[in-house]
Amino acid sequence: MDLKEVMAINLRRLRHAKQMTQEELAESAGLSARYVGAIERADVSASVTVLGRIAEALQVEAAELIQRSAPKASAESS
Repeated sequence: MDLKEVMAINLRRLRHAKQMTQEELAESAGLSARYVGAIERADVSASVTVLGRIAEALQVEAAELIQRSAPKASAESS
């Protein structure tokens, strides 16, 4: 999974956790809703500046948007 896809998944998860629509997030971050949607679909790569604006709007650290999730611990049950 490339970084665009990681950010798309994390952005959607964090936005839903904050119970925000794409439109609300876009307005808060000073972006268009269409652009936020494109980031969530991994159609476009967000710049570092945009990453920061989105993180600020979501009230999270920017690193949370690009951090890969830990692998599932399927071997732990053995």
